[in-house]
Amino acid sequence: MGFVNRFMLIIIGAALLLGATSEAAAQAGRGTARIAGVVVDIEGNPVAGARVVIDFAAETGIRREETTGKKGDWAFIGLATGNWNLTVTADGYSPVSQTLYIRQLQVNPKVTVTMEKARAGTAGVIEDESTFELLEKGNALLKQECYDEAIAMFEEFLEQNPQAYQVQINIADAYKEKGDLEKAEEIYNEILVKAKDDQALGKSMAAKALAGIGDCHLRRDNLEEAQAYFQKSLDTLPEDETLAYNVAEIFFAGQNIEQAEKYFLIAAQIKPDWPDPWLKLGYVYLNKGDMGKAVEMFEKFLKLEPETERSALAQNILNAIRKRPAA
Repeated sequence: MGFVNRFMLIIIGAALLLGATSEAAAQAGRGTARIAGVVVDIEGNPVAGARVVIDFAAETGIRREETTGKKGDWAFIGLATGNWNLTVTADGYSPVSQTLYIRQLQVNPKVTVTMEKARAGTAGVIEDESTFELLEKGNALLKQECYDEAIAMFEEFLEQNPQAYQVQINIADAYKEKGDLEKAEEIYNEILVKAKDDQALGKSMAAKALAGIGDCHLRRDNLEEAQAYFQKSLDTLPEDETLAYNVAEIFFAGQNIEQAEKYFLIAAQIKPDWPDPWLKLGYVYLNKGDMGKAVEMFEKFLKLEPETERSALAQNILNAIRKRPAA
């Protein structure tokens, strides 16, 4: 076996180890980061008693919850570096969701969440917050690949919160993962119709539904149709870096390296200070055999995330690349 082949095996092994370590870190979800914020209405008045939930995007089941005080304030401590999904609900208001990138080594900026009063029959409204347990169980079952049981939980939640159509994304995802692409696509299209009347969550839900349809086409090997829907998704919510990143992950998992590169670059351009797409781009260029670009991407990643388990392993990959003999 020549040096190049031996070297690539070392790199691949390091990359696999990095992925395993990242998964372990995700499962823990623990760290030293702090994030704080305030919930206000559209006039800037504090919303007291709002339910603030934050979920670690890297792993289902890592969740923190707070209730806002009289000044609408909330805070979480002991968080890991990475993307966290923030959801805020309050009686009489439309729910708000957004993704936060939280760092351990820097002060995270204060987050202001603005909520709009919900009108009767408004799409997206969760009427009974006690039913969140059904969502949590459904998400856990989905992670465990118990798709039929997950669908049952989500549908029970939807029965008790008929305006909360956003849970149909979870249902469609479950059908997609169990292989019923026709049913999944049918539900995604239903979401697109309902999203048109939802001023609070409509663009986000439409973007997710379009990406879901794109994934269905990709699973049928209809690459052209998939790309068209992924592009529609990004056009609907161009400021959402996680959307582009998730599309890239879909292509990367399917070993479509060229398309993965395209969408990881889009994510990095939308949010240049987010380390994750730079890390994945390092893997992309390793797969392409472009060691110069791989070094560049890993170096960008390390500048943004210098002192974590995955940065230590990324540094090991860099060291291995730099030690190879000149061509």
